[in-house]
Amino acid sequence: MAAQTDTLLRYRPWRGKPHGPFYASLALARVSFKLMLRRRLLWGLFALGLLVFFFFFYAQYLMVWITSQLSGETVRFAGVPVSLGNLTKFLDRLNLNGTTHTFGNFVWFQGYSLIIVLSLAGSVLVGNDFAHGSLPFYLSKPIGRWHYILGKCLAIGALVNLFVTLPAIILWIEAGMLYDWETYYFDNYDLLLGILGYGLILTITLSLLVVATSVWVRRTVPLAMVWMGLFVFLRMLSTWLVDRNALALDPRWRLIDLWNDLYLCGLWCLGADPATIRPQPQPEFWEAFAAVGAVCAACMLYLRKRVQAVEIVR
Repeated sequence: MAAQTDTLLRYRPWRGKPHGPFYASLALARVSFKLMLRRRLLWGLFALGLLVFFFFFYAQYLMVWITSQLSGETVRFAGVPVSLGNLTKFLDRLNLNGTTHTFGNFVWFQGYSLIIVLSLAGSVLVGNDFAHGSLPFYLSKPIGRWHYILGKCLAIGALVNLFVTLPAIILWIEAGMLYDWETYYFDNYDLLLGILGYGLILTITLSLLVVATSVWVRRTVPLAMVWMGLFVFLRMLSTWLVDRNALALDPRWRLIDLWNDLYLCGLWCLGADPATIRPQPQPEFWEAFAAVGAVCAACMLYLRKRVQAVEIVR
């Protein structure tokens, strides 16, 4: 029978089934994801990402329509005559035909908005925990340090798949509806598996990288500058080093561009021919996997060192 003090304090005993610490990671991921959804800036960036998706979505339909009906005609756009045959050649450079490079190009261009979103997510979900002293509160509970990291990585991975994997799957479904779906889905089911593999690689690599850089920098603006350096400056530097019109160094110098490494890993999952990858030359697929694996290992070692340094009072 409950005591009088229990009644006054409105105490209710726990009647649920206790779970392991892994469920704490899921709870952290759920709360973190809801926290990101409250940010208006996230919805604005999500709308920017949808512009890329809708371009590929409608351009893929336009490509089929022009090819089947009006490839030889000329129309006027803003008072200027435009040959639909030339428009087809322009769209064909993006490989909008439901093949390997259709999805590879989509993920490549979608990465510009994804990088900005992840820099915002890192400062909100991880950096604030270190800046405001929330991490010792989490770790004082019966969970381990890696459960905290796993929860944050799951929340960031949900953002990555929301921006990249889910729209790519919709494009694959649309391609099957535009072409002969009875043969497309059966002959190109490996593309669906490749999209899922590409999304898995992006999820693991980018989630670890976001958490590690957020622990290091913590603030939004410096974190955005670090990410711009990783994904913009290093890309420009690698292009300048390998471009035949400049220094024409070994193509392995492209490995310093992490987004290009992820792009190569994704094209391997999609089954792309190395000779069809642009720009040329490119390093081998296994070299890109080695570079991505080295980045993931470095992030895990850094997180192990920094999180273990946090003092906990139980």
